[in-house]
Amino acid sequence: MIPIYIMGREYMVPETLTIMKAVEYAGYTYIRGCGCRGGICGACGTFYRFLGDYRLRSGLACQTVAGPDMVIMQLPFFPSNRPDYVLDEIKGSPHEELRRLYPEVFKCIGCGTCTRTCPMDIDVMDYIALMKRGDLKGAAHKSFDCVMCGLCASRCPAQITQFMAAMFVRRLYGKYILPRAGHLEKRVSEVKGGKYEKALKGLAAMKQDEVKKLYVEREREPDLAEPGKWMPKDTTNL
Repeated sequence: MIPIYIMGREYMVPETLTIMKAVEYAGYTYIRGCGCRGGICGACGTFYRFLGDYRLRSGLACQTVAGPDMVIMQLPFFPSNRPDYVLDEIKGSPHEELRRLYPEVFKCIGCGTCTRTCPMDIDVMDYIALMKRGDLKGAAHKSFDCVMCGLCASRCPAQITQFMAAMFVRRLYGKYILPRAGHLEKRVSEVKGGKYEKALKGLAAMKQDEVKKLYVEREREPDLAEPGKWMPKDTTNL
């Protein structure tokens, strides 16, 4: 058993538990801030210190293992700058729209506190720098693993809401910068045109066993794990 401190009160909990399980073992019931329990949703952002250590640490409660003399404070929500916008109505430069909605991005002083705070080990400062330079594609890729926990914004001296700005940039990139997939647009057009309505009604009328049989006997795509079975000979342009 190890001692931990939840909101200033000491509790004895078994070692090896995650912070989330340790909090529940101590008798607390999660009303919010529990989420997926798998490190995906970012709902359980947590700050903690160890007694005798001045450093403030951060992590996700569902993944971080509780340690002896850990002083815990969970932060399931952080107020963020979330301006209204309609993605389809953006007419000007995407970079200028970023500047209009999130002007604080351009006040970044490059301290790196956001990067050191991120529980997903994302180089937050770097993707903010990419935004400032107008490289929205780079910023979108760099911030892709963000779980929107808000811990970066909670410690930013420039008061940037990095995670919300990153979400906006990823939406801009997907809408206006990422090349369109021709085969996908064709399939969407076919779906909207009703091409598959008859087949869908036929599936809905089938019995469960018939649907299972159809699924098992379906035409399968090539096994992507088998080298040379699906890749073209010349991959230089891929």
